[in-house]
Amino acid sequence: MENSNNLTAALPLPHLLITGGCGKIGATFARFAAPTYTIRIVDRVPWDAARLGPPPGESLVLDLQDLEACRQACAGMDFVLHLAADASPEADFTTSLLPNNIIATHNLFRAAKDAGCRRFIFASSAHVVSAYPPDVQIHAATPVRPGNLYGVSKAFGEALAAHFAFNEGLPTIALRIGAYVLPEELAAWDAPDELNAFLSAADLNALLLKCLETPDITFAIAHAISNNRFKRLDLTETRALLGYEPQADAFDLFGALPQSRLKP
Repeated sequence: MENSNNLTAALPLPHLLITGGCGKIGATFARFAAPTYTIRIVDRVPWDAARLGPPPGESLVLDLQDLEACRQACAGMDFVLHLAADASPEADFTTSLLPNNIIATHNLFRAAKDAGCRRFIFASSAHVVSAYPPDVQIHAATPVRPGNLYGVSKAFGEALAAHFAFNEGLPTIALRIGAYVLPEELAAWDAPDELNAFLSAADLNALLLKCLETPDITFAIAHAISNNRFKRLDLTETRALLGYEPQADAFDLFGALPQSRLKP
């Protein structure tokens, strides 16, 4: 009789769609998750093998402003990680944020629901609350207060996530991502005002796996920063819900304190 370990090894891997998969967060997580997921990467540009190495799965060039392209992207997928967006705080609303962050996000939610995807992870941003004073620590239930129109577009995405979770039955986590830094960027990173929102690549990789694999979540807002001594985004709810245990601390890595000190 075949043993249970062999049977487990023979099971097909779940299918994960990563939009914006050629960006630094998407490409880093795609390579990290490839041993445990069948990866499909979607971006506006092709995977750059010279810069990123061999693609960790299927790679498609699609425009998510097209609903039919979103349906193609979501076909056969179990999970969706939606990272694609214009992430510039200075982005123009009409020419970029509206098509890239609002229309495309709606299209992808619609396509994921219609395709029967099991969970949707929406990459939100700390910019949805960036207008609060620097000495205010943000909790998941703190009302949104965007400091720019990019943050407004991500607040729309969080509301859309709640709509699809509660009204259409698509379980969703909106993940507010802080100041993400790759290991090779650490030596040159110089953003003292963002130490309390610092997020290491290793911590985000671990958190994304928790978002994909923690059962029995209908909707949640989670905070994605590292275990910084002072935290712009409180991690209490995220730790309790997802079992997130970040390891990095920007204040140990960079040996500096912010101008305004938040409670640990």
